[in-house]
Amino acid sequence: MFKEIDRILLAIIFFLVTFGFFIFSSASLGLLARDGARFSSVAFSQIVFGIIGGLFALFITSQIFYRNWRQYAFYIFVSTIVLTLCVFIPGVGLEHGGARRWIAIGGFSFQPSELLKLGYTVYMATWLSGISKKVGSFKEGTLPFIGITAIVGFVTLIQPDTDTFLIMGIAGTAMFITAGGSWRDVLLVTVGGILVLAVLAFSRPYIKDRITTFINPTSDPQGKSYQVQQALIAIGSGGIAGRGFGQSIQKFEYLPEPIGDSIFAVYSEEFGFIGSSLLILLITFFTFRGYKIASHAPDLFGMLLVVGFMTIVVTQAFLNIAAMISLAPLMGLPLPFISHGGTAMLVTLASVGVVLNVSKYQKKKV
Repeated sequence: MFKEIDRILLAIIFFLVTFGFFIFSSASLGLLARDGARFSSVAFSQIVFGIIGGLFALFITSQIFYRNWRQYAFYIFVSTIVLTLCVFIPGVGLEHGGARRWIAIGGFSFQPSELLKLGYTVYMATWLSGISKKVGSFKEGTLPFIGITAIVGFVTLIQPDTDTFLIMGIAGTAMFITAGGSWRDVLLVTVGGILVLAVLAFSRPYIKDRITTFINPTSDPQGKSYQVQQALIAIGSGGIAGRGFGQSIQKFEYLPEPIGDSIFAVYSEEFGFIGSSLLILLITFFTFRGYKIASHAPDLFGMLLVVGFMTIVVTQAFLNIAAMISLAPLMGLPLPFISHGGTAMLVTLASVGVVLNVSKYQKKKV
C-alpha cells in the first residue's frame, strides 16, 4: 500500500504521532486534575478527530495524485476563506479569550483557519507554478503575491489570529522564493511585514505584551510573563534526564495550557535535556527529509506543494519550542503532532499525506 511512498518520512511521521500521544497523555493529567469533565472531551477529540481522523486523512491524501489538486485549487481556496469567515455568524462562531476563531456545530468545535492553511498552500502552489516565467516581475509576480497573501491576512487578522497569518506568510514567502521570486522583492515584502507587525503591536495590546515579554521575560512574572516564567521553571527542573514520564509538577495548576502551546515544557520537565534534544533532532530529520523530497519533485508544482506544507509544519514546531525557551515571542502556536487540537492534527497529517504522494514520483529516490 505504501511501497512507493518515502518510507523514511512515513516512519518519522508515525513515530511523532505515537510518541506525541504519550506526551499528550501525560500532559493531560494536569487537565484531569483541574477539570475531569473537560479532560474526557479533549481526549476524545484528540484521539478520534486528531489521530484516527488524521491518519485516515493522511492515507487518503497520500493516494491522490498530487497534480489533481491543481484543477480544484481555486475552489478549495475560496471555500476555506468562506468557511473561515463563518466564525462571525451568530450562533455558529465561537468566541473565546476575545477572539472568534472557532465554529461550533452539534457540541463539537473546530478552527477553520487550519483548513485555510491548506487552501492557501494549494492555491499558491498552483498560481506560482502557472506564472513561473513571470514570477520575477514585480507587476505580474510580486504584486499578485502580496494581494493573495493580503486576502488571507485580512480574514485571519480580523478574528484576530495573528499567529496563523504569520505562519502562512512565512510559508508563502518560502514558496515565492522557490518559484524564482526576486530577492529584492522578498526583502521589500519582509520590511512591509515588519511594518504591519509594528502597527498591530500598537493597535493590539496583546501583541505588544508578547514583544515586551520576549525582550524582558522577567518584567511581569505574575502577569503577562507568567507563562514564559512557568515554562522556563518546568524546563529547568527537568535537568539532564528529567523527572520521568508522568512526573511533571508544573502541569498541575502552575503551567497554563499544558496540553496546548506549553506541552513542550511539560515534556522537557519529564524527559530532560536528553529527551528534548532527541525530539528536536527528530523534528530536524523530518524537516530535512521533507525538503529533500521537494528538491527531487518531478515538477515545480510538486516542489512548491512540499515546500509550502513542510514550511508550515516545521516553522510552527520550531517557533513553539523557541517560545518555550524564551528564544521567540510567545505566540500560542501548538506543537505539531503533539499538542491538543483535533483540527490542527487532522490538517497537519492530511498535508504531510500530500508530501508523501509527491515522494512517489521523485525524479530519483532519496
